[in-house]
Amino acid sequence: MEQLQGTVLVVDDSPMFRRMLSDMLASLGCTRVKEAFGGRAALELITQERPALVCLDLTLPDLSGYEVCEQIRATPGLEDLPVLMISARTTAMDRAQAEEAGASGYLIKPFTPDELRQQVERVLAAHPRKEA
Repeated sequence: MEQLQGTVLVVDDSPMFRRMLSDMLASLGCTRVKEAFGGRAALELITQERPALVCLDLTLPDLSGYEVCEQIRATPGLEDLPVLMISARTTAMDRAQAEEAGASGYLIKPFTPDELRQQVERVLAAHPRKEA
């Protein structure tokens, strides 16, 4: 995978999972990774510094990942921001709800670094980054 330009935002309420995912992303060539504990903090970070990719858990302490994704899609200028939902939820209903909320991809925990790389590449290919 070529080096990912821009920041990747990892949103998960588990500090251990955020660290693990940040490390995996760094090993894939992501040079800047920021972390958020909850949905509101994530939305604040996204509006301050539009990331190249958001890796978003479904289960957060304040807003759900679905709500965060819906708010991203409803924000002018962020409609095409790549959002990779990452969750332990495995049902077709969860995946369908994520798609309905506007998720660009869905990755089920636990996953391998290779599965993460494949999903990141697929999501980024579907959302070419606009030059600022």
